[in-house]
Amino acid sequence: MSYSQKALEFLEEGKIDEFNKQYNLALHHDSDEMVYSLAEELYSYGFTNQAKELYEKLLKKFPDEDELRTDIADILISEGNTDEALEQLSKISKDSPAYLQSLMVQADLYQTQELFEVSREKLLEAKKLAPDEEVITFALAELYYTMGEYNKAIPLYLSLIKKGITNLSAVNIVERIGISYANDSNFENAIGYLKQIKTIDMSSDVKFETAFTYLQLKEYDEAIDLFEELRDSDPQYATLYPYLGQALDAVNKQEEAYRVLQEGLSVDQYNEKLFLATAREALKLSENDEALGYLQQGNEIDPDDIEIVLEMSNLLVAKEDYEENIKLLNSYIENHELDPQFYWNLAVSYDKLDKLKEAHKNYLAAKPYFSDNASFLKQAALFFREYGDRDNSYELLKKYVQLQPNDDEAAFMLDEYMDD
Repeated sequence: MSYSQKALEFLEEGKIDEFNKQYNLALHHDSDEMVYSLAEELYSYGFTNQAKELYEKLLKKFPDEDELRTDIADILISEGNTDEALEQLSKISKDSPAYLQSLMVQADLYQTQELFEVSREKLLEAKKLAPDEEVITFALAELYYTMGEYNKAIPLYLSLIKKGITNLSAVNIVERIGISYANDSNFENAIGYLKQIKTIDMSSDVKFETAFTYLQLKEYDEAIDLFEELRDSDPQYATLYPYLGQALDAVNKQEEAYRVLQEGLSVDQYNEKLFLATAREALKLSENDEALGYLQQGNEIDPDDIEIVLEMSNLLVAKEDYEENIKLLNSYIENHELDPQFYWNLAVSYDKLDKLKEAHKNYLAAKPYFSDNASFLKQAALFFREYGDRDNSYELLKKYVQLQPNDDEAAFMLDEYMDD
């Protein structure tokens, strides 16, 4: 039995001192073939320092064996010594049998550094050299997947499926295709692949993607079932709660949706969008005070979320809390974070508080944005009429009557202007 074989036996038995003795003997006395085999085994066990030492010994003896350089580079990358790894790989010439492998190692290295374009260049060069090599096709598909370029990843994954390859490097290719289609908003194709995966084999991410795809296809019952299964198996998966709430709401289960969203807030208390979704569900159940509370909490998390601010403003107007609405919106207008609805809500609030000059100013500011909104046109036209702004009142009434020709009151007022 060689020293290498004895070393591995002791390693498997957990006898580290004996392993170290046999390892040193193997390093100095075993054949080159046995040393290389020992290096491969040690690398697979995670003993990278010893494996690298063996590879380096062999490389000194056989400096033209570029495969040893790629082996060393792999270990250097795992240790975070990227510069040394690139130095080793740069010594491999294009006519070397190991050049293709060096491209793959470099691509992997650059991808870990998020230098995706450089990684792509290396993989595309590798694919030109070996266009039918499945591992290269897979690596390029995985890179595009990581980059979010799903439309480029899909045909590469499909080419592997056509060759009968459904799993590679512990990755389910069918799953990848389904998720890629889903992220590319091709939900019909996505569900065709995702449905092929047994639920028991789905990770939490795949369950979510599949349920989300059902939701986009308005297959609400299927979405609800899978979201609920995900919640039961992984209750800390916070992203599921808004979408489960949305699916339940779509089948008119508002109270259940509300409870689910509240449950989500117990899992994720720092998600302003979850507070917004919960507030909107509360509004549907006429729980206005609770809705305002959720909106205020969401606003505290992200004061710059205009969607939340607008929802708060709409609710304050509905509650006739005009002073608070003015206070809220003016702070955002001062910071130039505007939504046209802000002006309309301010105009209503100032009007109700008999601050007509400010109301007039805000109706004018809102006017360009709501030229096809019948509710705004009539409300603003009536305000301008009372305020004495005949030109703006006439202009908006005319537009309103075009949209609502059966409103006799508005038509009569418009006729009055035309008769003057």
